[in-house]
Amino acid sequence: MVSIGLLGFLAKLYQPSESNLLFDGASLVLYVIAVVVYVTNIVKGLRIVTHGSYGEELVHGEADLGVPAGAEGVVVGRVESLRVLAASNTILALVLVGVLVLQAGQWYAERKEADEAEKIMREEAEEREGKGATAAGGKSVRRSPSNKKKQ
Repeated sequence: MVSIGLLGFLAKLYQPSESNLLFDGASLVLYVIAVVVYVTNIVKGLRIVTHGSYGEELVHGEADLGVPAGAEGVVVGRVESLRVLAASNTILALVLVGVLVLQAGQWYAERKEADEAEKIMREEAEEREGKGATAAGGKSVRRSPSNKKKQ
């Protein structure tokens, strides 16, 4: 599941635009942070908690849970392990919400940009129609943006 997310972000960066570099680049960084927090804190914490010994095996050297060799003799209590898990899950949730906010921001920015481009094209088309009527002998009155709003 994690690889699908990373693949999606990398695919969006394949044809970079300004929007992609800013929003997708920041989203990719946050996503990588989420993966690192998950792998370093949550996976190892769940192994310790599900094993049920909360560090006694480190003192006796019975199990290999991916703890550095210099950490022998350190017993992490159950409460501390669960606090680290809770904090890691909170950080993970905030980082992933940040990814969602960035993606929603990108969608909104692209939508606004498309609306502005459409508005400019409409105004240019109206100007061309007005100039065409003037060249054909018709009378055309150029309206300023403030006059258009009043009418």
